[in-house]
Amino acid sequence: MTNADTDFSLGAARASAGAGVAALFAATLFLSAFLLFSVQPMFAKLVLPRLGGSASVWSVAMVFFQAMLLAGYAFAHLLTSRFEPKVAVVAQLTVLAGCLTVLPVALPDGWGAPPESGTAFWLMGLFAAAVGLPFFAVAVNGPLLQAWFARTGHPHARDPYFLYGASNIGSFAALIAYPILVETTLGGHAQTLGWTGGFVLLAVMIAACGGAMLRSGPVAHAIPVERELTGDVPSLGRRLQWIALAFVPSALLVAVTAHISTDIAAVPFLWVVPLALFLLTFVLTFRRNAAASHRRMLTLQPIALGILVVVTWGGLQLPLPAGIAVHLAVFFITAMVCHGELVRRRPPPARLTEFYLLMSLGGVLGGGFATLAAPVLFSTVVEYPLLLVAGLLCRPGVWSGEPSAIRRDASLIAALALALGLPAILRVPLDGVTGAPFAMIVAAAAGLSILARRNDRRFAGFMALVVAGALAYDPFFAKAESHRSFYGVHRVVDSPDGEHRLLMHGTTMHGVMRIRNADGSAFTGRPEPLAYYWDGSGIGQAISAVRAAHGGRLGDVAVVGLGSGGLACAAEPSERWRFLEIDPVVAAIARDPDRFRYLQACTPDAPVVIGDARLTMAADDGIRFDLVVVDAFSSDAIPVHLMTREAVRLFVGKTTERGAVVFHVSNRHMELTSVVAAAAAAEGWVAVSGAVNEPKSGEPFRLPTQVVVIARDAADLAGLAATPDFHPVRAGPAVSPWTDDFSNVLGAVWRNYAGRPGYERVD
Repeated sequence: MTNADTDFSLGAARASAGAGVAALFAATLFLSAFLLFSVQPMFAKLVLPRLGGSASVWSVAMVFFQAMLLAGYAFAHLLTSRFEPKVAVVAQLTVLAGCLTVLPVALPDGWGAPPESGTAFWLMGLFAAAVGLPFFAVAVNGPLLQAWFARTGHPHARDPYFLYGASNIGSFAALIAYPILVETTLGGHAQTLGWTGGFVLLAVMIAACGGAMLRSGPVAHAIPVERELTGDVPSLGRRLQWIALAFVPSALLVAVTAHISTDIAAVPFLWVVPLALFLLTFVLTFRRNAAASHRRMLTLQPIALGILVVVTWGGLQLPLPAGIAVHLAVFFITAMVCHGELVRRRPPPARLTEFYLLMSLGGVLGGGFATLAAPVLFSTVVEYPLLLVAGLLCRPGVWSGEPSAIRRDASLIAALALALGLPAILRVPLDGVTGAPFAMIVAAAAGLSILARRNDRRFAGFMALVVAGALAYDPFFAKAESHRSFYGVHRVVDSPDGEHRLLMHGTTMHGVMRIRNADGSAFTGRPEPLAYYWDGSGIGQAISAVRAAHGGRLGDVAVVGLGSGGLACAAEPSERWRFLEIDPVVAAIARDPDRFRYLQACTPDAPVVIGDARLTMAADDGIRFDLVVVDAFSSDAIPVHLMTREAVRLFVGKTTERGAVVFHVSNRHMELTSVVAAAAAAEGWVAVSGAVNEPKSGEPFRLPTQVVVIARDAADLAGLAATPDFHPVRAGPAVSPWTDDFSNVLGAVWRNYAGRPGYERVD
């Protein structure tokens, strides 16, 4: 064999080994990120039964995991900057081994019901006790493995940031796989065991990566890390830029999710889409040669935001999917701009772990602002438009230019701000600035902003004024009374004709009461149940039938979910009703007679028990109910943990011998009748279902309802089953009862849109 042949063989061997090293690191980062993002929904689902299924659980979970990610990145920075590589490998493997003592993941003992206030911090403590250490150990791997790869001498070792794309592909895969595959096929216990197996495999792969890094030895063309750390030190301004550019998209992720899931549509799994887009922006911006796409995003951002302003405040009505798509597109483009600027400002590999540490700090601060601070500072999701404007401030041209140009732009923006604020300064009444004139003002201002899109500073300033003016002069914001809690935003608003008062949670009506007569005089009589509770509604008929089966009078009655208190006026004077409500803010609204008079007029002595119904009902062993009405909703959906077999077992165990439980299962996106019927059958109870449309007379605010009533004996529901709107049902063989360990929400969504209910009538 010639020397040339030998050199060729050695070169081929090195290339093969290099490809193998890159593949090993990429696969390990993929698995690490997959585990990181699968444990979040897995454990959040485990704690939902204690927190009423609130969407805020996901937001708090995101903040906690971002905080643990920051801690993991800090540990990775410490290992790479202060310790020899061999020590770093041993330290990380030791942390991973220590996690085996707390696996598999489970709810810790000693954590009871959450407090009425400070729920978010209580929940973060629960997360820390249960999954803090395993999540921390996995969070370390992202920057640590990239830093190790930079020491291997691989041809791409000088720019290992491309591995961040492999990491985010793993995150993206976990996010999509969990609701579609994992949740629909595995129970909670099986999920935790599978996650533990994946964790053990990850530890083995990390050991292999550490060995590959240590075997590579010093590389002649590599710049020693120690020398890089002493030179090219990022300035304080550059470090603050890293934090700010991570802060905005992280906060915007929480804000846009809250906006579209409450103010647009309460669609199951809708929270997955913004998070998936968020992860996709990392994949796209951290890949090699992403500069061209970054320029395109900078061009698209002003146009997309201008369209969003016109759609949101300009009166342009779009179909629901198109409206959601506009918000998601603007979020995606804004996140792409911010993360693209992050990549453009990234440091050399020796500063890699510091870069990721500060980027993670920005993410934690952004998520914390939107999840913890914004609900305290704002009564509506006003942080969403504010963060969209903040996204414009991340454009590269905002902070550059000659001082004279900056002064001119600032003067122009200040003059426009003064003109926009003149009506308020002069106290000009704005009642006439509604409808088409208001839309024209917003559209004109947005158009002016788009014309200035080539000047980043002017465009950002103009759009800030458009958003400020829209929020200040929008008649909906002016007339709606808004209250915000851990469980969502509740609006109290009068109907356009002034005759009714509505309680809204997101896009869903949670109560209506007549406040004025047709002639404009105040309505002072006994309030009539409206919305879902009118006499002929599914709930109204069910209550009447159960009352008739008890000789015309009920004893003790429990209502899970208060709303505006409309069901209070379905009570008879001699009956003992109580309401179980998880949200103290809702209870305060319903108890205030200046807002709603149902409780005061119809059940003034009825107790309102604050807390999750499963916990508060289980804690009271002294009362048995003739009737339990499960009417709890989070926007448009009844919380999953109130329909599981364990929940049904609790409710039936709290009823009298001939008692009944009424489930309000009206939903725009899920077929839930079969879910309740399956759980009832598993406990040996029978089910009767009813779907009642609004009356043909066209009376306002009498809404259609879908209910399921369950009882021990079919004879107790015979009267209800004999009515035209109700019939006995049983779950089909394809529908299994949901449990606290397993639920198939995706199946319920599919049955609804496919028009294939999972139940059948019983003749």
